[in-house]
Amino acid sequence: MKIPTTLKHKPVIVSENYEQVDGRYVGNTDAKGLSLGLAQWNDRGKVEISAKVWRYTGEKWSRQSEELPLHRVLDLAILIGRSMEYLRESYRHEHLYDPENPVIDRVGMQGDAMTVSVCTDNEKINEDIKLFAQALRADDEMIGERLSVLSRILKEMGY
Repeated sequence: MKIPTTLKHKPVIVSENYEQVDGRYVGNTDAKGLSLGLAQWNDRGKVEISAKVWRYTGEKWSRQSEELPLHRVLDLAILIGRSMEYLRESYRHEHLYDPENPVIDRVGMQGDAMTVSVCTDNEKINEDIKLFAQALRADDEMIGERLSVLSRILKEMGY
């Protein structure tokens, strides 16, 4: 299925077969494509690139299609990586985290740091973190494959 090019997000680089690689949703997903392109929120004279997940309901392109600035996509990847690393060692804590020290990491960037922490404001965090860890373990192979590919590409790029 071809990604639309007449909408506000202007695709430049696309993956139009995303439904064939969408993790556990392969064959049963409304996420039909991914694109990198010119962001829909661009102002005159200011151009930003965004990543977009294109969703198709079977009848029309969905308003639930997501568009993110590239730095946020990478920030999410950082958040995933730090979370996975933390949870590998979380068995050491009774509730899979230390309630006295919920900060996992401070990842330095742009003169400050992104704080990664367990959300202790969540009233059901003790239950939810167990479910979260369980889901990460269940998807370990799928996520690990993608992280390996990302690692290889980053090394090829010199990072």
